[in-house]
Amino acid sequence: MAQTENMLIIVNSIEPYSQFATYLDAFMAKNLGNVPKVTIFYGPKCISLTKKGELAKITIPDEMKELIAGQFEGLSSSDLPDNLEQMARFQKNELGVAIASCGTANVIEGLAKTIDDTSNIEDFIVPLKLPQVWEAIDGADKTLFW
Repeated sequence: MAQTENMLIIVNSIEPYSQFATYLDAFMAKNLGNVPKVTIFYGPKCISLTKKGELAKITIPDEMKELIAGQFEGLSSSDLPDNLEQMARFQKNELGVAIASCGTANVIEGLAKTIDDTSNIEDFIVPLKLPQVWEAIDGADKTLFW
C-alpha cells in the first residue's frame, strides 16, 4: 500500500458531525498515518463556519470526548478541547495541519471584501485564490470529503 504524503480533507457541510469527522480524520492522519501534509479545506456550502466565532459554537460533548479518547492509547477525554475552534488551533499549531477556505466563496458570502481580506474569518484559516485551490486538489494523493 502506498504511503499518503499529501491529504486533502474537504468539508462541505455545516453539520456538526461532519465537522467532528473532518478534524478527527486530520488528527488520525497526523498521529496514526504519519501523513506529512494534511489540509482541511472549507468548501462553499460551509464557508459560513470560517467566520470568527462560528467554530467555537460547535462544542464537543463530554460523551463524545470519552468515546473518542477511549479508542486511543494514552489519550484522556480531558486532553480534548471543548469546541472546534480550540481543536482547529491545536491541529494547526501543534500538528501542522493547514486550514484553508476559498477566498472567492468568502467574498460571495459577504465574509470578505476581497479575496485576501481576513478581517471577518478566523485567523488560522487561510483564504486561497482559485489557482491555489486547484493546486491543493491536484497535489493531494488522497482526498476525503465531508
